[in-house]
Amino acid sequence: MLKWLVRLHLASPALWLRQSLFWAGAVLVGLAATLLARGADLAQLGFHALMRLAGAHGLGLWPVFVLTPLGLIASVLLTRRVFPGAQGSGIPQVIAAVRLRDPATMRRVLSLRIAIGKILLTLLGLACGASIGREGPTVQVGAALMFAMGLALRRPRRELQRALVLAGGAAGVAAAFNTPLAGIVFAIEELSRSFEQRTSGTTLTAVIVAGITTLALSGNYTYFGVTSAELALGPAWLGVLLCGVAGGLAGGLFGRLLLTAADGLPGPAGRLVMHHPALFAALCGVALAAIDVASGGLTAGTGYAEARHLVEGGNAMPLLFPLYKLAATVISYISGIPGGIFAPSLAIGAGLGAVLSPLVAHTPSAAVVLLGMVGYFAGAVQAPITAAVIVMEMTDNQAMTVPLLATSLLAYGVSRLICPRPLYGALAERFLGVAKWSGGNAPSSALAER
Repeated sequence: MLKWLVRLHLASPALWLRQSLFWAGAVLVGLAATLLARGADLAQLGFHALMRLAGAHGLGLWPVFVLTPLGLIASVLLTRRVFPGAQGSGIPQVIAAVRLRDPATMRRVLSLRIAIGKILLTLLGLACGASIGREGPTVQVGAALMFAMGLALRRPRRELQRALVLAGGAAGVAAAFNTPLAGIVFAIEELSRSFEQRTSGTTLTAVIVAGITTLALSGNYTYFGVTSAELALGPAWLGVLLCGVAGGLAGGLFGRLLLTAADGLPGPAGRLVMHHPALFAALCGVALAAIDVASGGLTAGTGYAEARHLVEGGNAMPLLFPLYKLAATVISYISGIPGGIFAPSLAIGAGLGAVLSPLVAHTPSAAVVLLGMVGYFAGAVQAPITAAVIVMEMTDNQAMTVPLLATSLLAYGVSRLICPRPLYGALAERFLGVAKWSGGNAPSSALAER
């Protein structure tokens, strides 16, 4: 019996050590995702509690003009001086790391130092009222933790390193949203843009282990609540057309704006970013405060509460909510602070669906809200299958699968007309270009530049 096990390599100490490290890494990803999720909730509660306290003392929302600029200045300075490389959402860095061949550059992009900075600075951004998400940062943190486990194996093969990074990123998505299927699809469609049999088992195992950890800590929750809304075949499918076109246009514009900013803002704004980043961040903070006041305090944070409210059939948001949230998210991103765009994009899409729902007669508003979410998200990140699966899983609504897929694919096609380059892929290519130009010796701050 023992000889038979040896032949199957099941008795190899090296194999069991590698598997143990891998499983431990997946557990850590689940723990980190849960920590970031709870920290994000507390950070947003703290911000809104402070605003309520100011209102109770007759100050209204005006203290946000102090808190948000100061918070953004602190975040940008800490990012550049203490945690260089933590800028942006984190997903482009992970996509690039999967393709990088230089181990030293990979270590700088996926260091534990950057992972810690990503968590702390994302929470700081939420605490000061920025419109950012925690899911993108969770992807980079997950990839960094799994990469660190790979380094513990001492000179792991390049193929194994890539598999671990991919698995960590996928586990991060699954744990952040409690959507294991979306984690798998995201790894295939966005992080790797391909499916390789050698890495599929690694990714699947990481998603399962990280998901079990999250379930143990947080229970089986649905990220945006539960809705049983359906879309009947016939005139109601006008919602698919409206949300697909509108979501694709808005999402494509959003992606185009972020890529333009990544290539360098024109004129005085670009020079201000280069020479006085803290001052630029302060101006972004003032703009965010103005938008928050104009929206009645609805644009700060991830947008999770607003989207959940709409999905569960609550009263519609102000007509301009999706526009306010889009502007706040773009400004938060170009300010240079760490933070993701997943949750804000879904909130923008939910608001867009709510605006369009009166145009679709005899259809539950919640159904059109879901179509708006998937349409805008697919248009923004140009990952249509991920968009459909993630919205379906987050709302526990399989009845909407076909309309969600149709809307997502339509939005993807429309978005490509506005923004030919996929957002995350284009940012990753820019990252890889900097790394190649520098021979792998560029500082991490340059490699992760927005």
